Amino acid sequence: MLGPVILAASRSDRMRRLISAAPVTKQVVDRFIPGETVDDIVPIIKDLTDKGLELTMDVVGEDITTPGQAAAARDAYLALIDHLEELELGERVEMSVKLSMFGQALEGGHELALANVRPVVEAAAAIGTTVTLDAEDHTTLDSMFAIHEELRKDFPQTGCVIQAYLFRTEADARRLAASGSRVRLVKGAYKEPAEVAYQQKHEIDKAYVRILRILMEGEGYPMIGSHDPRLIAIAQELAHKAGRKLDEYEFQMLYGIRGDEHLRLAAEGHRMRVYTAYGTDWYGYFMRRLAEKPANLRFFLRSMVSKG
Repeated sequence: MLGPVILAASRSDRMRRLISAAPVTKQVVDRFIPGETVDDIVPIIKDLTDKGLELTMDVVGEDITTPGQAAAARDAYLALIDHLEELELGERVEMSVKLSMFGQALEGGHELALANVRPVVEAAAAIGTTVTLDAEDHTTLDSMFAIHEELRKDFPQTGCVIQAYLFRTEADARRLAASGSRVRLVKGAYKEPAEVAYQQKHEIDKAYVRILRILMEGEGYPMIGSHDPRLIAIAQELAHKAGRKLDEYEFQMLYGIRGDEHLRLAAEGHRMRVYTAYGTDWYGYFMRRLAEKPANLRFFLRSMVSKG
């Protein structure tokens, strides 16, 4: 029941000010967002890859209001790519981008976002890695999928994200699986109306399994974005039934959540990719992490009480 409340708070300037000002906030945010700059994050990248893990990097920030801010977001990713080139990690470290950060919601936003994201995808390909387009709220998806299709003409490894709680997603999954796309499946972390999305956890879980079966039986590369032990076990079973080898799909989990499970899956030979965010504009990302899982909210509240 708290999830929708927290997601509403993620769009509130007043709540942003209150939470940002709380003394304990930085300590808790650091659990999910381990740095503000590229230099902060390089030791994290080295540590995780040394442990046999892979990463997808997200420069946090979504509330873009000017073309100049969108260009700055593009340049932040290009700076990240320069650092990744120095580390010589190839496809072990890819990137995730939100097209809202590249100006998608501005006037002429579709063309602007495509123009800003293309050089990031080109630079990523030049160092042997790729980019995944994150899904945002349902009103942005037609644009995201169109940009994904356009980028794949020249960079077929460009990935995208689909969200199990949306009614449309089974159809999207069939189309993407048939085209051989790299697809990350997540449950969904935005406040969506009942007209377009399942509202109950059991409905979302059932949809997740149906969609995951479509991806596993298709021609693409499934990326299982979940921390749920039951869904992870189901994913392994579906992969086995589909005859997929361990390098023909991967698991993805968030930095700061279930770190022991990251290592366990990697030790079993699975590709395990850690979604690792950094940057100063952390508020929206942080609030969605609290909304996704009650344990995250309890952790935050306990920390506030203990420091109170």
